[in-house]
Amino acid sequence: MHNAIPLTLAVLVSVGIIMIGCLYVLSPERILGGFGLKPPAPDADTRAWLRLKGIRDIASGLAVLTLMLTTNSRTVGIVLLVFALIPFGDMSNVLLSGGRKATAFSVHGVTCVMMLFAGLLLIHVF
Repeated sequence: MHNAIPLTLAVLVSVGIIMIGCLYVLSPERILGGFGLKPPAPDADTRAWLRLKGIRDIASGLAVLTLMLTTNSRTVGIVLLVFALIPFGDMSNVLLSGGRKATAFSVHGVTCVMMLFAGLLLIHVF
């Protein structure tokens, strides 16, 4: 019961990022505005690069869910801490590129904090 909240957060973040990844793979133009950067050129090459982001997101979410089914909560926590670098990097990239600060913090920053919080709880730091 002690791990219910952080494991629930881990599931929510994982499923959420899988869904976002699917949108980047299936319809990158539709989801692009929510990232926080100015949309790039709407051509086939750009869509291919955006699909790469989608594949990364799907794989990251599936990795966490797989670990939740196959290993202990401490390992899941450690992986969440490592994977928190992804939304932190996304937030930093948006900020350094002159993108929307509100999106950088509210989307990427909040995701990073949730992952750090859940990860630390799962490895029993708190």
